[in-house]
Amino acid sequence: MKKRYIRPARSRNAYIITNTLLSIGVLLALLVIGLLAAKNAQADEAKPVSSENTFIMGAGAGFGPRYSGSDQNMTGPLLLFDYSTPGGFFASTMRGLGYGSTIGRFNYSAALGYRGGREEKNESDFGFSSGSTRLRGMGDIKGSASAILSLGYTPLEWLNLSVTADLALSQRNNGNAFHFGVSSPFYSGASDKLTLAATVSVGDSKYMQTYYGVTGLQHRNSGYRAFKPKSGLYEVNASLSWEHRFDTHWALQTMVGATRLQGDAAKSPLTSRRLSPNGAMYVTYTY
Repeated sequence: MKKRYIRPARSRNAYIITNTLLSIGVLLALLVIGLLAAKNAQADEAKPVSSENTFIMGAGAGFGPRYSGSDQNMTGPLLLFDYSTPGGFFASTMRGLGYGSTIGRFNYSAALGYRGGREEKNESDFGFSSGSTRLRGMGDIKGSASAILSLGYTPLEWLNLSVTADLALSQRNNGNAFHFGVSSPFYSGASDKLTLAATVSVGDSKYMQTYYGVTGLQHRNSGYRAFKPKSGLYEVNASLSWEHRFDTHWALQTMVGATRLQGDAAKSPLTSRRLSPNGAMYVTYTY
């Protein structure tokens, strides 16, 4: 069997566990505050984006690592379908199937989505599954249906805050993830819009074990050293998006960014690269 480099074990800092508990507490607090504010804001009414149904179609390409922690990159097709109604219902390849609305400075949504799997081969279905032959012996991770619950708050016109829970409904052992985001549409012109965004992600113990852990059986089959990560912060992502509108129907969407693994995700024997670039470019048509 081919020998693999074994990274020396590192001591765990207590602040990682503390920050994890604080992050989950912040998520719950924001959800409660948002619901109370929505209930008590009698003067505010829901503000639909449009008085008519909106249908957006798009196609392009995306770029990123083969799987989280991989030092191999891949490029694949991106197909966008997004249908929404003034009442708040939406069906989208990016947002899932659900309902969302805005009350005052708060916005919320609840959707049924799909979390892609991971295979032990060079999978090319970008956005729905990933993988590499370097994962042989690790077994496949099946994709799972998930509940996507989001709450956003806009304290200033140029600042948006959000919390999102990605909860596995099928394949429950895939675990749950929580994302804390901030974005700023710092420039908006007649035809162009630039947005900076950053996201911090936390995973529970099942999520971390599924995507970054190595069980005893996987160790024997793959050669990677056994590793059992704990729940906590696992990645930070930053991106810059540019939207250019040719007219009321056609637009070009571009995104460039980078993701850095943190905590036990960075220490995983499956992680060959902590910092990974990612990007996307696609054209959309709005009916």
